[in-house]
Amino acid sequence: MSKHRAMDESFEPERYELMAESAYQFNFELERRDFFKLLGGGLVLVFTLDAFASQESGRQGGESGRRQTGQSMPKEIGGWLQVAEDGSINVFTGKVEVGQNIRTSLAQAVAEELRMPIASVRLTMGDTDLTPFDMGTFGSRTTPTMAPQLRKAAAAARQVLIDLAAADLKVEPAALTVNDGKVIDSRSKQSIAFGKLTKGQKLLKVIPDNVSLTPATEWTIAGKSVPKVNGRDFVTGKHRYTSDLKLPGMLFGKVVRPVAFNASLGAVDIRDAERMPSVKIVRDGNFIGVAAPDAHTATLAADSIKAYWRSEQQPSGKELFDYLRKQATASQPSARGSIEEGLAKADKKLEQTYTVAYIAHAPLEPRAAVAQWEQGKLTVWTGTQRPFGVRAELAEAFRIPEDRVRVIVPDTGAGYGGKHTGEAAIEAARLAQAAGKPVKLVWTREEEFTWAYFRPAGVIDVSSGARDDGTITAFEFHNYNSGPSGIQHRYDIPNQKIVFHQSKSPLRQGSYRGLAATANHFARESHLDELARAVKMDPLQFRLKNLKDDRQSAVLNAAAKAFGWGKTKTGGSGHGISAGFEKGGYIATCAEVSVDRAAGKVRLVRVVEAFECGAIVNPDQLKNQIEGSIVMAIGGALFEAIDFDNGKIVNGKFSRYRVPRFSDVPTIEAVLVDRKDLPSAGAGETPIVGLAPAVGNAIFDATGIRLRSLPMAPNGLKI
Repeated sequence: MSKHRAMDESFEPERYELMAESAYQFNFELERRDFFKLLGGGLVLVFTLDAFASQESGRQGGESGRRQTGQSMPKEIGGWLQVAEDGSINVFTGKVEVGQNIRTSLAQAVAEELRMPIASVRLTMGDTDLTPFDMGTFGSRTTPTMAPQLRKAAAAARQVLIDLAAADLKVEPAALTVNDGKVIDSRSKQSIAFGKLTKGQKLLKVIPDNVSLTPATEWTIAGKSVPKVNGRDFVTGKHRYTSDLKLPGMLFGKVVRPVAFNASLGAVDIRDAERMPSVKIVRDGNFIGVAAPDAHTATLAADSIKAYWRSEQQPSGKELFDYLRKQATASQPSARGSIEEGLAKADKKLEQTYTVAYIAHAPLEPRAAVAQWEQGKLTVWTGTQRPFGVRAELAEAFRIPEDRVRVIVPDTGAGYGGKHTGEAAIEAARLAQAAGKPVKLVWTREEEFTWAYFRPAGVIDVSSGARDDGTITAFEFHNYNSGPSGIQHRYDIPNQKIVFHQSKSPLRQGSYRGLAATANHFARESHLDELARAVKMDPLQFRLKNLKDDRQSAVLNAAAKAFGWGKTKTGGSGHGISAGFEKGGYIATCAEVSVDRAAGKVRLVRVVEAFECGAIVNPDQLKNQIEGSIVMAIGGALFEAIDFDNGKIVNGKFSRYRVPRFSDVPTIEAVLVDRKDLPSAGAGETPIVGLAPAVGNAIFDATGIRLRSLPMAPNGLKI
């Protein structure tokens, strides 16, 4: 069996970054100063391994720890939470906070089961020495998987506390209740605080499989709009991000980057950098970096190094979609019925192609890491969504056991799926190892745009047929490269074939908020709108006619009602609608646009989105997720796109890469459909998938022009 843990089936195929080879393969040669003393010069030819090999979508090769999954979870209560002597609850989870506010929602889950104020619950998150193993914070898994686990631990702890109090008070456990951090005898009114019962001792009892949880209909803390637990620290600047951390004797690191992707190092001249005082230069394989007493000196030293890179001709953005088709291979199709028979029964047939550009994550906080070696153990503070995965990457890169590596994740300024890998951590650790001192390394915005991975581009071919009464008789869907997430749907179509084709990507690609669900929903919901127009049927009624899923129909009706679907539009405006399902949640989006034909401008006026994700844990926070997803989706829908040519990013800075601005934000109404009879699903991704098709459909409604490429209007509308 491989030394690596098997790829967990819950990993979606388009998480390409978890299946690629390591970015760096260190040789741990003699340190550079000693090396050049031996050579007696400042110029040396080197031959290295490619730093960014393996960009094929879905490639399984490589010796990366990124695929690491499956350490066993603690079975004892104490592995998840501890009752402190002061009665507060310390909770431990490998999940991390990257702005989605799970620190609050998980605290609500624990507080609910222990019947205590949320202020008494403190979470330790994303610390590989202190928290249970976790695959990572992605895939909207925290609410449906981690919250129930912590609820079980808290409910089991509640029963243990009751049993301890019953023994102390010499009463039956059934006579006791729990409230406000105390166990209370309902008859004598005597009470004992949690802290006095446990005396700070770890609860070693195993969590029972049948532990009783509080049903959502009885929630008093969960299900409420609780404010962010440490929100004041963020608005006052008290919170310290990775880039704010300082350690005694710490140096600042900087890496010399290749001139293009897939470039190999031919020669390097470090003589100018060597003349700078207190600068440590490290060259190992394809890695060239410096460590200096301050960030400015580190930048000057790195800029002074003359590196000579070799690179071959690479595809450009202009040939992207043809390239993806030519490099593609098909996976096993999902099919039922016969496409040929379905098309034969159709009165109207349609065949169209839709394309999706690469886009960047553009998080507010670029990658950063602080690395420190002490007595052979490496500690790294970094903003990552996968602390245990990064620990494995570091252990592999430095050829040390994982128990000699600790990764700590301060609450981080956004990830959007873009911080699953540990490049900055490895770079900082390599410099710290050579310098013998802690090193902080912070990527610039240009580095973040260029050397991070992108949301995959894709080509999607859709063909379909429908009868004049609106019944869809055939539906065939082929996605090239972007991925299969959201590729399935809830429409009742007797004859269909759905295929994802893996391809070789010219750019490094990987996870993004919603993965390929945005691309697949855009193509499918745009196409269904076209099909509805072809049979002269209202787009809402067309969708409802072809649905048997009550949850999907419910959000469609909720969004349409709140939006006022079917009401008269003003001149130059258009209305669009879309629906979808992903990560256990159901979405429906209505959009209104205003088009200035003379100027070729489109303005998003209003968005109404209905979302159902089971029992709602925190209504206000759920609205924040929906509104944030909509704003983020505006960029990918209308103007965000990575421009590249021959292995180089052309628009790798905010002055050239258009993201949504305040002036782009429409009036947003989030309609929450609360299903307390259903388990809670995650909400960090699904709300992003509905905007692009709804806006595209609205633009067609206003102009009669069908836009089938994302982004739809990077340079305005050409009417």
